[in-house]
Amino acid sequence: MSATRLILLGPPGAGKGTQALRLVEALGIPQISTGDMLRSAVAADTPVGREAKGYMDAGKLVPDRVVVGVAQERLAEPDARTGFILDGFPRTVGQAEALDEMLPALGCRLERCIVLAVSEAVLIERLLKRAQIEGRTDDNEASIRTRMVEYREKTAPLIDYYRGEGIAAEVDGLGSVEEVGDRIAAALA
Repeated sequence: MSATRLILLGPPGAGKGTQALRLVEALGIPQISTGDMLRSAVAADTPVGREAKGYMDAGKLVPDRVVVGVAQERLAEPDARTGFILDGFPRTVGQAEALDEMLPALGCRLERCIVLAVSEAVLIERLLKRAQIEGRTDDNEASIRTRMVEYREKTAPLIDYYRGEGIAAEVDGLGSVEEVGDRIAAALA
């Protein structure tokens, strides 16, 4: 595998988290998720973290401007210098454009966007099964379908954005964890 600055993109339940953990182990680079970035910035009491905390405490979505600021702080940390796996960021084309603007200042560029492709019917089945196993009452069919709509409207346009950048690689997300991992490794080569 040669690409080490990458995004994992796909709808809820596509297996991004599972595959990110495999890549962390294989590549020795950090997985950086939006939630982890926000919690870390809040815990470190950075100016951007304090602003994010205000939104989070009020139960509001953290605006793109704040999420981008938190991402910039996180990507500047020493462990991300040799590479990173972005999971859940960017979520919108606006965030992707901001990421494209910030990376040169950090001395790097995005190398690959791995798109995990899984049909919606399979995703709903996976998420309902996960909810049952983990006892998650928030993962019911109605909330899952709402998240799918949100993904299609806000995040799926990133696929075309990164195709336009020439770095998108669509990977079949069906099969065993190992089979999907092998397809991702081939797409990173």
